[in-house]
Amino acid sequence: MTRILLIRHGETAWNAVRRLQGHTDIPLSTTGERQAEALARALAKEPLDAIISSDLGRAVQTAQAVAALHPQVPLHTDAGLRERGYGAFEGLLYTEIAERYPIEFAEWQARDVDAVMPAGERVAESFRQFYQRCQEGIARWAAQYPDQSILIVAHGGVLECAYRAACGLSIDGPRDFQVKNASINRFAYGNGVLSLVQWGEVAHLAAAMDDII
Repeated sequence: MTRILLIRHGETAWNAVRRLQGHTDIPLSTTGERQAEALARALAKEPLDAIISSDLGRAVQTAQAVAALHPQVPLHTDAGLRERGYGAFEGLLYTEIAERYPIEFAEWQARDVDAVMPAGERVAESFRQFYQRCQEGIARWAAQYPDQSILIVAHGGVLECAYRAACGLSIDGPRDFQVKNASINRFAYGNGVLSLVQWGEVAHLAAAMDDII
């Protein structure tokens, strides 16, 4: 079994106001940087054989914080672990999407897994396409490090796909579980099957938030 720690990147300014990011490359906010540092400290003694990150900056920043305390562990980037591509929705607040694209927004909120957002500066993917990409990306890295421990830093959507796959949830059901920034989520992968070990560890973030207050 490959042991996988799956991490959502630290918070960005767009996360805080519910502005959709997708493939748009947004850096961590001050809060996100503190979260990444707290995450790194929490994982300082975690045995790791590789660190893999989405190639988007917010994920790379988070991964680099962990890598700084694991100087002998290789750090890879993978565009296949990016957030879902939202096309013309990217850069807009949820309220703005609803106003400008009411039909497509309704399909999105209704979890039509084959609906594709309007074309924009960046790619738009259906949820089904995105889900397949995420599963292939995670499986590829697990196969590259069999029976080892890897850390993957990605995005909320990627974690959602992993959770659904590991728990046997349909891809068109509601997202009734939280995916928190800089949370630690533990999985195992073997024989082509992803299994959930532990979800949503966030105790390490308390000190980071106290510093901000």
